[in-house]
Amino acid sequence: MIQFVDLRKEYQEIKEETDQAIQRVLERGWFILGKELETFEKEFSSYIGVKHAIGVNSGSDALYLAIKALGIGPGDEVITVSHTFISTVDAIVRNSARPVFVDIGPETYTIDVPQIEKAITDRTKAILPVHIYGHPANIDPIIEIAEEYGLYVIEDASQAHGAEYKGRKVGSIGHVACFSFYPTKNLGAYGDAGAIVTNDDELAEKLRMMRNYGSSKKYYHEFIGVNSRLDEIQAAILRVKLRHLDEWNERRRKIAEMYNELLENSDVITPVEKEWAKHVYHLYVIRHKDRDKLQQYLLENGIKTQIHYPVPVHLQKAYLDLGIRVKLPVTERISREVLSLPMFTHLTYYEIKNIAKVMRDASDS
Repeated sequence: MIQFVDLRKEYQEIKEETDQAIQRVLERGWFILGKELETFEKEFSSYIGVKHAIGVNSGSDALYLAIKALGIGPGDEVITVSHTFISTVDAIVRNSARPVFVDIGPETYTIDVPQIEKAITDRTKAILPVHIYGHPANIDPIIEIAEEYGLYVIEDASQAHGAEYKGRKVGSIGHVACFSFYPTKNLGAYGDAGAIVTNDDELAEKLRMMRNYGSSKKYYHEFIGVNSRLDEIQAAILRVKLRHLDEWNERRRKIAEMYNELLENSDVITPVEKEWAKHVYHLYVIRHKDRDKLQQYLLENGIKTQIHYPVPVHLQKAYLDLGIRVKLPVTERISREVLSLPMFTHLTYYEIKNIAKVMRDASDS
C-alpha cells in the first residue's frame, strides 16, 4: 500500500537531531514561553523575511488572533475564498465578522483577483487570500486593491511554507500572515502548532499579549486574551525541521516534476506553476472528470489519496445555517474534480511511477 503521507520516514531522517532537541527541553525543565520558542520565532521570522514571528498553538488560532488583533469584528466583512480548509473562514466568523466569498481561478485555485473589487463594500475591512496547496496567490494586485480601499491583507500561508512570489517568501507581503505547523505540513510539528508573522511592531506586541491572556508581565493583564502558546517541545522540533525545509521543498518540487512527466498526455489535469511563483507542493492536486471513480480504482490498487476539498465552505451545513448564499461556479466545479495524490519527501521514483501507471490503467478500464 502506498500511503498518502508517511511521516515516519521523515522522522527517521532527522531522528538524532529531533531526539536531542526534545531531550534538551526535558533537561532544561522549562516548557512554556522559553528559549526554544524565542529562538524559533527569530529563526522563522528571518527565514520568511519579516521582523516578527509569534508562535501560537495552531494555524486556526493564528488566523483568529490575526483578525482579532486588527480590530475586525461585528458588522465587518472579510473577502476570502470558499476553496480552502474551513479554519480560514471559521476565523472570520469566530470574530463575529462576515465572510464574503469570491471565486477562484481555474489554474492556481487561488483567489480570482478581478472579482475582489466587485465584492468590496463600506463594511469591508480585509482581504484574506489563501496560498493553496503550496502555490502563491497573485498577491501584488491584491495589495494594490487593498491600498486603494484602505484594507488589510491577511495571508493564509498555512500550506505554503517556503513558497515564493516574485522572489519573496509568502507571508512577507501582506500586513500579517498566518502559518499552520500541523504535522503533515511542509514544516510540521509533532502536534498542533502555528505562527503569525508581521513587520508591524505594535501589532506583534499586541499578538504576543493576546496569546498569553492579554499579559506582557505575569499576573498583570491589560485586556482579555486567550491561552494560545506554541510550547517549547514543538518549538524545538520546528527548529530542527526548519533547517531541512528548503531541501525538503526541493524534493517535493522534484516529485511534482516526475508526476508531471509521467502523467503528460493523460486524461488528468496536472498542477500549474505560474511564472511569478515558486510552488512548494504541500499537495499534488490533479483534476479528473470522474474523480470518485478514479479514487476508488487507485485505492483498489493499493494507493491512498485524499480530496482537498470535497465540499466548499459556502456549501457546508454550518454556513448554510448562517444564511450565506452565493454561487461560485469555478469553486463548485473544482471541488467535484480535485484529487490529491501521495506527496511526501520520501516518496520514491518507483512509487511515483507505479501511481502514474495505475492512473493510466484506470483510463483504459
